[in-house]
Amino acid sequence: MLLPGLVAAQQVNVTVKGDHPALQANAEAFIGQVDDRSEDNLRRYAPTAVDQAKKALRALGYYQPVVTWSVSGGDDETLATLTLEIDPGEPVRVTKRQVEIRGPAGQDPAFMKRLPASPAEGDVLDHGAYTNLRDTIQSRARKLGYFDGRFVTHTLTVDPEQHSARIELVYQSGERYRLGDVTFAKDHWFELSLLEDYVTFEPGTPYHADRIAELNRYLSSSGYFSGVDINASPADAKDRVIPVGVDLTRRDPRSVSAGVGYSTDVGPRIKGNWTEHWINPMGHKRGAEAELSNPRQSLSTYYELPLDPPMTDAIRLTAGYQREDIENIASDRLTLGQQWQHQLDSGWLQVASLRWEGERYDVGGAESGNSSLLLPGLSYSKLHQDAPLDPSRGFRLQFDVTGSHRAVFSDVDILHVYTQARGLYTLANRHRFLARFQFGAVATNQFSDVPPSLRFFAGGDQSVRGYGYQTLSPENDDGVAVGGRFLMVGSAEYQYQFADRWRAAVFVDHGNAVNNVFDPLATGAGVGIRWVSPVGPLRLDVAKGLDPEFGGGWRIHFSMGPEL
Repeated sequence: MLLPGLVAAQQVNVTVKGDHPALQANAEAFIGQVDDRSEDNLRRYAPTAVDQAKKALRALGYYQPVVTWSVSGGDDETLATLTLEIDPGEPVRVTKRQVEIRGPAGQDPAFMKRLPASPAEGDVLDHGAYTNLRDTIQSRARKLGYFDGRFVTHTLTVDPEQHSARIELVYQSGERYRLGDVTFAKDHWFELSLLEDYVTFEPGTPYHADRIAELNRYLSSSGYFSGVDINASPADAKDRVIPVGVDLTRRDPRSVSAGVGYSTDVGPRIKGNWTEHWINPMGHKRGAEAELSNPRQSLSTYYELPLDPPMTDAIRLTAGYQREDIENIASDRLTLGQQWQHQLDSGWLQVASLRWEGERYDVGGAESGNSSLLLPGLSYSKLHQDAPLDPSRGFRLQFDVTGSHRAVFSDVDILHVYTQARGLYTLANRHRFLARFQFGAVATNQFSDVPPSLRFFAGGDQSVRGYGYQTLSPENDDGVAVGGRFLMVGSAEYQYQFADRWRAAVFVDHGNAVNNVFDPLATGAGVGIRWVSPVGPLRLDVAKGLDPEFGGGWRIHFSMGPEL
């Protein structure tokens, strides 16, 4: 009901001769909204509208347009309308482009790389593109530390009669400034050696604004500080060396958080965290986490020691207890261990671990036992994405291997391998394609002695949808899923964004946990909807398991969390 009124409210119609959508849009934007004017008022306004239209075309290189106007009278039911008919004429084209960077910046690849190519010789003159070229040179000079730089010449000469334009930009960069010593305000409380480990550049390094931003980001994400203020002003430079001063505000030592969640795999759950962000001047941390749901209850604690560099490397000592009762499999597991986390130069995160696990378990009343395992392990993972909360493209790769041997405080020989790959790609901002692949294998001399926590199960929100959580696996004589030697799962999903933060999805999943890699796999397919909430994506799926012999049927799946 509102649409006809909105159409009638706009009293200026613009028509540009030829195929020039950009000219039309710019003219309409310059003129703006015109409404609720009488016929006489529109006639008085017409010269102003013509002048605005000419300015709009001039900004895009059309200096000699012919604009005619007319006013059609209104009546008691409709308003009068001002119509502008525009013949843009011949455009002004760039006949000369001189962009010269003098001084050290002219030999600096970081400065010269990908300077805007527009406006180029032969292009229709675009004043916005010219301004962008000029501003890019100035902003890049500030970003890279050429603080004495200035334009020797910056002219745009237009000859409308000849339909030509000449661009001359000559920039004298001056010498590049350098970063000096980093000093920390004395009331930071922490050991100076710890703070210095967050600094990734040496004194004398050529200035780059990204290095200052990186230092700010590292200190802010350390968890030690509520405020980080870095002063690296060229006004404080001596002999073009800029001292870097850091003022830090220490955060409260402890924080407590709690949350509730729900997924169709485990139902409602409550989670709580207690964190002590700093214990001593060396930056040690500790914390505890508890989770409570109907099938699973757990409590874990950790003590963490930062290494060099502290933003990526650490040693973590852990202890935890978990009780689980899912699909007729009950287990109680106690874990003690340590992890050494180190980020490689290639970007891969390496975690070397050594943990002891004691587990008491019962599998459908048919298998029960106690296991004690000393499990050294090594894992590699890499995450690349263009945004942390809702990426449009990226990938995650993970590879884990762990094992035990009866000669070293263990009840059974085990070699356990797990790998997964996830990928996301977005086309034309609305079409999203996701793929997931998981593979796992366990080698052992006595599979019946392998505890359930090291066997493989499939099915559920994050596995093969259309089947119950951890219901896909080999079964015993009583029809109880007991876990398999191998895990093979693949998934493909397409999402279409039909509104801001809302997406529709279709998907197909294929996989199973099996004892032989040639055993049949289960397939599930369905549709879903995604909402990108402020805390991450929420997913609601309706899936159909296509293999009744594996327990497939119609199921609703609800979950939340990152897609990579």
